[in-house]
Amino acid sequence: MKSIFRIAFFGVVILVIAYGTRAQSKACELTTRDVTVPNVFTSTCERTQTPLDLDHQFDSGSGVVLKQLTTVQIGNLATLGRVWGFLKYHHPQVTSGHLHWDYELFRVLPAILEAPDREAANGALLHWITKLSDVALCNPCVELDERDLDFGPDVDWIADEVSLGRELSQRLRSIRNNRVPGGQFYVSKVTNIGNPSFDHELGYEKLKLPDAGFQLLSLYRFWNIIEYWSPYRDVMGVDWNNILTQFIPRVALAGSAEAYQRELLAFIANAHDGHANLWTSLAVRPPVGKCQLPVEVRFAENLPVISGLSAAAPNDLALKIGDVITELDGAPLGKLIENWRPYYATSNDAALMRDIGHYMTRGDCGEAIIGIHRENRDFKVTVKRVTASINDYNPGKHDLPGPAFRLVSKEVAYLKLSSVKEAECTHYIEEAAGTKGLIIDIRNYPSEFVVFALGSHLVEKETEFVRFTEGDLANPGAFHWTKPLSLSPDRPPYAGKIVILVDESSMSQAEYTSMAFRSAHGAMVIGSTTSGADGNVSPFALPGGLHTMISGIGLFYPDKTATQRIGIKPSIEVRPTVAGIRAGRDEVLEEALRQILGRRVPASEIEKMARP
Repeated sequence: MKSIFRIAFFGVVILVIAYGTRAQSKACELTTRDVTVPNVFTSTCERTQTPLDLDHQFDSGSGVVLKQLTTVQIGNLATLGRVWGFLKYHHPQVTSGHLHWDYELFRVLPAILEAPDREAANGALLHWITKLSDVALCNPCVELDERDLDFGPDVDWIADEVSLGRELSQRLRSIRNNRVPGGQFYVSKVTNIGNPSFDHELGYEKLKLPDAGFQLLSLYRFWNIIEYWSPYRDVMGVDWNNILTQFIPRVALAGSAEAYQRELLAFIANAHDGHANLWTSLAVRPPVGKCQLPVEVRFAENLPVISGLSAAAPNDLALKIGDVITELDGAPLGKLIENWRPYYATSNDAALMRDIGHYMTRGDCGEAIIGIHRENRDFKVTVKRVTASINDYNPGKHDLPGPAFRLVSKEVAYLKLSSVKEAECTHYIEEAAGTKGLIIDIRNYPSEFVVFALGSHLVEKETEFVRFTEGDLANPGAFHWTKPLSLSPDRPPYAGKIVILVDESSMSQAEYTSMAFRSAHGAMVIGSTTSGADGNVSPFALPGGLHTMISGIGLFYPDKTATQRIGIKPSIEVRPTVAGIRAGRDEVLEEALRQILGRRVPASEIEKMARP
């Protein structure tokens, strides 16, 4: 089971699939490689030609030009998007790969746009579907096994004869009721993992924007992938149907490549999946600019605090660690944040403020006027922005500088996972032998996957720590529970107290690792809510050479308690304070030391031990 999760997490090892090519053969072996960003994908396998290679009618553009959309058109386009996605994953002529389904959308779009009312649009949809091959009566038929079901497909809408009309509704129900066992052309499941692999989603890198048809295709593609293949569809916290309707005019009418990307950023943010973002387009997410202040910003006590200085910071920088930023170029920061929030795709507020903190000082190169609150005084300083150095794929870290492992005292061992080595895990435990406690700092993204290599030394017996849900290719939209996964004890065991540190920088693999280690007997978690984006990733392309992904399988505690959006909740909540940041203290690490050493150790000694 250890090998299964070596390709399971964002930012470490990601499935390598062909983006921007035509069809990829279903017989091709998917390969993996270590990458640190999700937009590097290659494939060397031989391909079998499909309609994606042979149908070239819309290679130079969809031909759809829109200046405005009426309420009737928006409603009809919403119905089209749902029907198009339903057929993509249910009609045998599409699931078998006999149609270029993207281009079929462009063939029906003009009729939908020209329809004067809902009834006419439904008639156009029915005529379009009738031109597809007939769906034979199934024998055998696919049935939904509800014994291990987390949640089922959301397809009751196809029975709504008031909205769809009787004939269209009956046709859609017949297609669904006559499903037969078999694969899918546009999606498969990764062997031994279970997350979806979106095999034939073309990126159309040479697309000339704006193009209303392709922009709608982008919206429909992502919407339906969430609708049928997101294991967290039930915890988004929004009405996904209304989101589709809301964004049809915003995305379709976007008048430039930048506007199209910004609208997609806002749309994707509504999925509330921290893995789902428009990773190739973060440069157009506000605030925009090629430069940033030479500082690190972190939210403490709900305030944006300068928590560090970058290597580019001059010696005479007017900003200091512990300063609270109140204004940027004359604009109150609270108002700016409210304007930026809709474009940030995160699972929860902890991750949202983390990302805004990373980006908020970005802007035009040159001097900027910054409002500051420092030691009960408010004033403004002029600071020069420098070339931006933000790593879009790194959630940051708040651990100690220096080596991965150290003894902070004779009684306490410390291990940070941002530079951990899997091959050294046994050695770490040997070095920690005899200490009262081991602090495992996961306020970072693990440099290597050590769940089993390290976790096996932390448990006394076979210990379940996680279970998963997987999508169902035969029943798109359904997710089933798998059996729990366990840690098995290994020698040497660690006998002391285990304390795990987490915060908003703990994301994905870091959260999964926290789940595993907290299952150890007596282990406690100290810190604050993590970013709530747990699980592996399934990447895919969007028109215009854009790249995104979703969380691919659902991750839960063994008792089926959720982590997505919730994050890993600490046993003891400790958050940094503005005063603590100004004083250079690590208040989270200090509390971990207190839990191990007890209250007999003076606070001054605790604080000293927690410093680099």
